[in-house]
Amino acid sequence: MAEIIVVTSGKGGVGKTTTSASFAVGLAARGHKTAVVDFDIGLRNLDLIMGCERRVVYDFVNVIRKEATLNQALIRDRHHRELYILPASQTRDKDALTQEGVGEVLDELSKTFDYIVCDSPAGIERGAQLAMYFADHAIVVTNPEVSSVRDSDRMLGLLSSKTRRAEQGREPLKEHLLLTRYSPARVANGDMLSVPDVNEILAIPLLGVIPESTAVLRASNSGEPVILDKESDAGQAYADAVARFCGESVAHRFMTEKPHWIKRLFGLKAKEVAV
Repeated sequence: MAEIIVVTSGKGGVGKTTTSASFAVGLAARGHKTAVVDFDIGLRNLDLIMGCERRVVYDFVNVIRKEATLNQALIRDRHHRELYILPASQTRDKDALTQEGVGEVLDELSKTFDYIVCDSPAGIERGAQLAMYFADHAIVVTNPEVSSVRDSDRMLGLLSSKTRRAEQGREPLKEHLLLTRYSPARVANGDMLSVPDVNEILAIPLLGVIPESTAVLRASNSGEPVILDKESDAGQAYADAVARFCGESVAHRFMTEKPHWIKRLFGLKAKEVAV
């Protein structure tokens, strides 16, 4: 049976779809057969970030309504043969998703996939609740700002009470914190919450810290998940997060400010004098 991962947040624009795409790619690159499902009915951005928007013929809602089979709707990723995308519909509304229909699709995917990544819409409306309902893991994506963290705290309450695991009295789903758009310089200036600040409020295990990076926008515009940009700090941070999720012990990076080149130069000269 597949492990179902929901990527969620209370606030929009924090990087859920970027995270879903990069996480799915990272799992597939490790040899895990992975499906990533877009629950954001009516908007549909996952296919753009994955670079497969021109190949969408059938979508998630078509499968639920028996207008197409799951195999017809799944799109194989260009870079990894073990990765498939199930796009959302742009022409339907959130009510097109039903708990029974979503459950049937996820059950069918679970027969052949190792991981299913559910890209949730923001907030607490129906699409978001259905994305989290069947999950085994939740990656809670938040920015280091008060409103984003507060909304994520609200989502943690829903994750503990509005899931199938909670209804059945089973072991709670595993929660993971992913802090995005983090800038150590802005933290030092008091413009952002620090990692310890966010940890103190949310109190769930830290999976990763993704630095504020222009590489994310470049990747989105080019239709390639940023994790494929192995030279970028954001790409490396996502790769680290996937490694931690898979059980590896990886030190956190990008949490402190890089010294300015002038400071590095003077630091180097000081060392030379000391020698």
